[in-house]
Parts: sequence; structure tokens; C-alpha cells
Amino acid sequence: MRKRTVECPTVAAVDVISGKWKVLILWALYHHRPRFGELRRLVPGISEKVLVQQLRELEALGVVHREVFHELPLRVEYSLTPSGIALNESLEPLSDWSRRYLTGPEEPVGEESAVEAGPAALSEPGVARSA
Repeated sequence: MRKRTVECPTVAAVDVISGKWKVLILWALYHHRPRFGELRRLVPGISEKVLVQQLRELEALGVVHREVFHELPLRVEYSLTPSGIALNESLEPLSDWSRRYLTGPEEPVGEESAVEAGPAALSEPGVARSA
């Protein structure tokens, strides 16, 4: 597992989920404990090479567990570690925000939006921020 010092802790989470496929892989693993072929079907459009690479990265980061069953034929299943489950659960509010965002713009809070008011409005008491 990689550890580094960052000013914003969110950067560490974004580093783990960055890229086109990792969030989709994590989402698929949240609902299933698939073998490789099934996981590839659950993430349409991903190549076998990229899926292997992404799974290895997620395993190295400690969010995905790869279990090998020594039987014939060899069977490998993927699942989320407790850290991976917690990561997926922490992404649920982001998913909620995305659904709201995709349905259209929100009305500004108060007399002017935070964008119109500028960055100082985000730290001023009494200025509401959208969740």
C-alpha cells in the first residue's frame, strides 16, 4: 500500500480511483464476487489487458482481494477488502451528487451563488454550500 503526505486527503482517494475503469471495477465488485471472465462482462468495453492491470493496481493499493482456488480448472475470484468496501461506501454521496448534477443545474443558494460571490464566500459564515 502506498502512503504519501498530501495537503488535501481527498487527493489520496482520487489517486486510488483515478482512471476510466477503476470506479466501474469497484462498483461491479461491490455487488458481486466474480471470476475474471464475469468481471470483464460486468465492465463492458474494458480489454483483458487493461482489466488485469487495473486489478493488480487495486490489489496493490489494498482495496481488491484476489483469491486463487487451487482446483482444476484453476479458479480465481475477486472481491473488495474492507478498505475497498469503505471506499465504495464513501463514493455513494458522490454518486448522489452526480445524479442531481445530471438532472440539471441547481438554483443558487441565497442571493448569489458561491461562484458569483467568489472564493471568499465559501469560508464566510452564513453562506450555504450545496452538499
